[in-house]
Amino acid sequence: MAKKKLNSLEDLGGFVFSTNDDFELENETVEDTLTPKEQHLEAHFSNKGRGGKVVTVIKGFVGTEDDLKALGKLLKVKCGVGGSVKDGEIIIQGNYRDKIVQILEKEGYNVKRVGG
Repeated sequence: MAKKKLNSLEDLGGFVFSTNDDFELENETVEDTLTPKEQHLEAHFSNKGRGGKVVTVIKGFVGTEDDLKALGKLLKVKCGVGGSVKDGEIIIQGNYRDKIVQILEKEGYNVKRVGG
C-alpha cells in the first residue's frame, strides 16, 4: 500500500505538535445552526463521479452535523428516495431539485436552484 504524500500541515488533519510546556489546547467552538430564514442553500443537479447516476446535491448549510442529518432525513422521507449526508452536503438520489426547492421554501429556507 502506497503512503499518501503530505503537502502541507493541513494534510495532518488539524493535528498540532507543540514543545511548549505552557501550551493549552483551545476548545473548538461548536457552530450554532442558523435559523431557516438565515440559511442560503443551493440545490445542484449532478451526475459526475457516480457512474452516470443522477443526484440532487444541497450545499451551503450552516450548522451542526446533527441538524444537517435531520434536514437530510426530512428531504429523503418527503421525496421517498435514498440519499446521504457527506462533507456538509445533502445528497438525494434522483433529480428531485424542483420538489426539494419547494419543500425547503415551505420549511422557511432560502433556496437557489443552481445549474441547468
